[in-house]
Amino acid sequence: NYAEAHFNLGNALNDLERPDAAAASYGNAIAIRPDYAEAHNNLGNALKDLGRLDEALAHCRRALSIKPDFAEAHYNLGVLLQKLGKPDAAAESYLKALAIKPDFAEAHNDLGNALQDLGKLDEARANYSKALAINPDFAEAHRHLSIVKKFTEYDDDIQAMERSYAAP
Repeated sequence: NYAEAHFNLGNALNDLERPDAAAASYGNAIAIRPDYAEAHNNLGNALKDLGRLDEALAHCRRALSIKPDFAEAHYNLGVLLQKLGKPDAAAESYLKALAIKPDFAEAHNDLGNALQDLGKLDEARANYSKALAINPDFAEAHRHLSIVKKFTEYDDDIQAMERSYAAP
């Protein structure tokens, strides 16, 4: 199957951090098999790495139109929406990914990032903790959890101080 060969070459090129060549290979796979959801998804990732976010968005959405239960494509759409400054929409995409694949540590972590951007620190903290329950070695989730803990603990300290000043 030539489409799969181009797809596999794209994956190898992506692993070598050559998103331009990977994008070309995924494009070749799609030219042979236009309904290849995985190739659309991976092309979206390669285009994201090249800074071509609108094109990347179109390919992630195309992957989801072909395969609506594709957790990784929902996740990648969330990543793109987050990069485009749309944390509400990103959170929705991460939640869709998690509804399909509840043990998706990266989606919990990035949902935490979107929630943090929305000022929902307790929910962010819970998602970072879920990511770490799934993958205890997830360094990025450890870092995000420590940051959000500092914010929430600092906020708790300020509220306690405000209560003490308000007391008669």
